[in-house]
Amino acid sequence: MKRVLRADVQDMHGYAVQPSAGMVKVDTMENPFPLPPALRRALGERLAEVALNRYPAERIDELRAALARHARMPEGCDLMLGNGSDELISLLTLAADVPGNTILAPLPGFVMYAMSAKLQGLPFVGVPLTADFELDGPAMLAAIREHRPAIVWLAYPNNPTGSLWDDAAIEAIIEAAPGLVVMDEAYQPFAARDSLDRLRRHPHVLVMRTMSKFGLAGVRIGYLMGRTALVRELDKLRPPFNVSVLNCEAALFALEHVDEYERQAATIRAERARVFAALAAVPGVKVFPSEANMLLARVADPAAVFAGMKARKVLVKNVAGLHPLLAGCLRITIGTPEENTQMLAAFEAALKESQA
Repeated sequence: MKRVLRADVQDMHGYAVQPSAGMVKVDTMENPFPLPPALRRALGERLAEVALNRYPAERIDELRAALARHARMPEGCDLMLGNGSDELISLLTLAADVPGNTILAPLPGFVMYAMSAKLQGLPFVGVPLTADFELDGPAMLAAIREHRPAIVWLAYPNNPTGSLWDDAAIEAIIEAAPGLVVMDEAYQPFAARDSLDRLRRHPHVLVMRTMSKFGLAGVRIGYLMGRTALVRELDKLRPPFNVSVLNCEAALFALEHVDEYERQAATIRAERARVFAALAAVPGVKVFPSEANMLLARVADPAAVFAGMKARKVLVKNVAGLHPLLAGCLRITIGTPEENTQMLAAFEAALKESQA
């Protein structure tokens, strides 16, 4: 097989998913709330009527229309579906696979931007954030001038930092970019601002969102919005029937009950404020402001705190080794109020243990 498979693929590490059975799972930015029992029953009855023997057809177009209404997509734009945002990132990178093209993004950021570029054989340029996880505007503009990137990825808010970056810095980047600027709004349900106005004003801006943080991580629905002519070109790369009939129907059901998911998001935002205040009050902890459904906390010994929390059946994400700016950092997803209380108790106990 070594002769058949690409050498760089053989040298890569697969995406690791931590075993989580029996744990308070606050490591992967999922919405922690299930649907109420009555809605679960209604969804089950509806999915039972789906024609599993048929390929997805017109129902997919109904989902596109429903998402466009939900997102308040501007006129003159179109919407493309993906099997999660990951597929859309891969397809955009594939579309930009032209000799001499470069992909650019701030770091630390979502790992799939760099990974998709690498798999497509395109150079990836990572521009470090500032020490407080803001965009380094001058460095970004310098990199754009030097590399002339085909795609600039801007996660808004950013993963894993939760940053909702300065609007003036983003506008300067958009004005300077010679190619596409993709605003990745995976965490938009928890943020105070979005990029729809940028979509209206700039023909080279795309906005990407997902239903994963909305509350359907297991359903794998991502969507991309942009000017109609541009999206239609990109849509040529989308595999036919890339969204299953079950996923489509579950997503349509969720959009019919958006008030329930909005209540959940409001609870998560309130809990984020509570957890932030609790962590900020702990001596020896630096917690960073976030507009997403997770918080980044810096401690002296992240490996020890991670292990101590795991021993207490609470699973967070140790991101300290992902980038030098993340030294000492743990990423903590906001869970239910009960999960957050358990997490805080485990965090404080593990921190004290690490300091002993």
